[in-house]
Amino acid sequence: MILLADRWYAVARFVRACRELGCQALIRLKRNRKLYRAAPPRQAKQRGAPRKHGSLFQGTRPETYGPADAQWEGTDEQGKRVGVSCWKHLHFREAPEAEVSVIRVQREAARDSKRDPRESWFIWTGAQEVPLEQVRTWYRKRFSQEHGYRFLKQDLLWEQAHLRTPEQVERWSWIVACACNQLLLSKQFGLAVHRPWESTQRAVTPRQVRRVMPSILHLLGTPALLPKPRGKSPGWRKGRVRTLAPRFPVVRKPKPVPKTHRKRA
Repeated sequence: MILLADRWYAVARFVRACRELGCQALIRLKRNRKLYRAAPPRQAKQRGAPRKHGSLFQGTRPETYGPADAQWEGTDEQGKRVGVSCWKHLHFREAPEAEVSVIRVQREAARDSKRDPRESWFIWTGAQEVPLEQVRTWYRKRFSQEHGYRFLKQDLLWEQAHLRTPEQVERWSWIVACACNQLLLSKQFGLAVHRPWESTQRAVTPRQVRRVMPSILHLLGTPALLPKPRGKSPGWRKGRVRTLAPRFPVVRKPKPVPKTHRKRA
């Protein structure tokens, strides 16, 4: 499994968590982020504490690149040149034990805008070497994942359940995932409800199938038996002590302090 994430996840804490879980992640990287190479070995009769970080690597400063450890060059769907370069054995200042690889993708066919830049930067956290020719293809799938998360939150109410324990949250996530799988399996029936502004020539989406799902469930039926009356509920057992649910302090972030520019003398 390969995890795809945007540039806000390219931080030391997330990279360290991926390393502890053994998860391979391809993360978008801001061009101005600072990474460091491994510290050089300590020389004989050297005074002071040993160095923790090596030389600097920053995307906005080409003089810090050095020769790339791996390169690949090919063409995209339009026949334009695509170049991929990789620098290995780098780390964030806050997590020197978690090494990553920095990847730069250059595309001639891009419009050089914010949504379609000609130069994109990524980091790879996996222990195995990443195939450079697959970086563009892999990261392009992140946008479908973002739409999937939005559908789970807005339509299937993934975040609306008020739960207390991590076990309950995990169980509710599995229930939401099962509901999403049922919608995907129900697409083969060809039933959907379209809004007036939605095109009927495109493929049916899970959101359109969800609107007609009550009718599909009524046609399919259920293997469960009808509930039978069993009398009154026994209620709270006699002698059982009532305990309050555990509560935790609310963590409130302070208001950001505006930056003040120093006046030049």
